[in-house]
Amino acid sequence: MYDIAHLKTLVRKRVELRVLIAILLAAAAIWAFVAIAGEVTEGDTQGLDEEILLMMRSPADIREPYGPHWLEVLGRDLTALGGTGILIMITAFAALYMMMRGGLRTALVMVAAIASGFAASQLLKWGFSRPRPDLVPHGTYVYTSSFPSGHSMMSAVVYLTLAILTARTEALWRVRVFLILSAVVLTVLVGISRVYLAVHWPSDVLAGWTIGAAWAIAWWFVARWVSEPAAGRGGEAVAASDPAAGIEETRAPETEADRIAEADRPAR
Repeated sequence: MYDIAHLKTLVRKRVELRVLIAILLAAAAIWAFVAIAGEVTEGDTQGLDEEILLMMRSPADIREPYGPHWLEVLGRDLTALGGTGILIMITAFAALYMMMRGGLRTALVMVAAIASGFAASQLLKWGFSRPRPDLVPHGTYVYTSSFPSGHSMMSAVVYLTLAILTARTEALWRVRVFLILSAVVLTVLVGISRVYLAVHWPSDVLAGWTIGAAWAIAWWFVARWVSEPAAGRGGEAVAASDPAAGIEETRAPETEADRIAEADRPAR
């Protein structure tokens, strides 16, 4: 049988492995964004961008997107999920939900991550100032430059950040996996809709996905750092009162969700 010290060592190694994987994913996403940005700046992606965009147009008339009219309507519905107004509402509702659950720190991190992500998106657009696709008419109204795709980046920032921070409060691994996979699917669909509606080049969308994912992972580290001091590092014992017996005992937080709940609990 494993003793308590050995079990703590196994848990700590598992946490360290998860952190290492997150660092590698963030580094890969940043490297991919830098590589894409370099190719776009040099004009090396233009031919492939045009080819992919035209693949999504009707062979009979490239002014029309491929498929029936209901598919075009669905594309507009999906692209709306990455719009500023929708993302602000989702963020506000999620933050209020966290606050009502007693997760004030998590809610504040959530809002800070998404607000700073929006500012970064606008700065990147201003810095690159890439023109929008002009091969065919746009399928929806646009008013900013093209690179990186703001809808793709902010979908990754918002949905992945909300999924990651919410998953940290869930004890069941299958629930955590479901939340993160749902966020990934939403992010991918929003990005594809931007190319389908001819308002972004594929490289714009890919760059938005990569930098948005890196941003979400970076704020996951911030959330861990914020929650650790109060919860105790390495699974330190926390106090738990037993009103029925009139005594107080100590217990170690069993899951990361327990540690977050303890960190966000008001001091008594």
